[in-house]
Amino acid sequence: MTILTLVRHGETDWNAGGRIQGSTDIPLNATGRAQAREVGEILAAEYAGRAAFVVSSDLSRAAETADVIAAALGTSVARRLPGLQERSYGDAEGMDAATFYATYGPWHAANVPNAEAWPVVRERALAALAEAVAAAPADTDLIAVAHGALIREVIMHATDGEFPREGERLPNCSVTTFRLDDEAWEMLAYAGVAT
Repeated sequence: MTILTLVRHGETDWNAGGRIQGSTDIPLNATGRAQAREVGEILAAEYAGRAAFVVSSDLSRAAETADVIAAALGTSVARRLPGLQERSYGDAEGMDAATFYATYGPWHAANVPNAEAWPVVRERALAALAEAVAAAPADTDLIAVAHGALIREVIMHATDGEFPREGERLPNCSVTTFRLDDEAWEMLAYAGVAT
């Protein structure tokens, strides 16, 4: 059995401006760094006396968030996993949300040229998390820092599509926690908020 905590990276200037980042490597801004410190302090208090194996996407916004969290826990990031990268949004990367909607329609149903297919995102996310679980020492919880759309896919997998609900989003530095027992997933804490 493994406790998995998924953390969305802190805010970037593109998040603040409502722009789609996808696989574009945008760094944290000052707000994002403050969010990372805050969630690091919260997790450090929660993990007092427990070991944590920290991994992240290799995109800088997730990597820096993970570095801050790991430092607060008195450890370092064990692995940077390309499989935890955000979905590539193809032709929509850099677009603001209103233009995206006007051009492609609803977020999750949009057919964007050159974008990564949703089933591929889910498959690589689950493979990367399985790799991290296998690499973590016994009796160690796993903290993975990744990206909003990827985390949504994991949540949808774990809850058979019950979450996130229509109109909910995962804020920057939000935390969602699961219990993994072999192939069985149980969501213990959910970070989605209504938009």
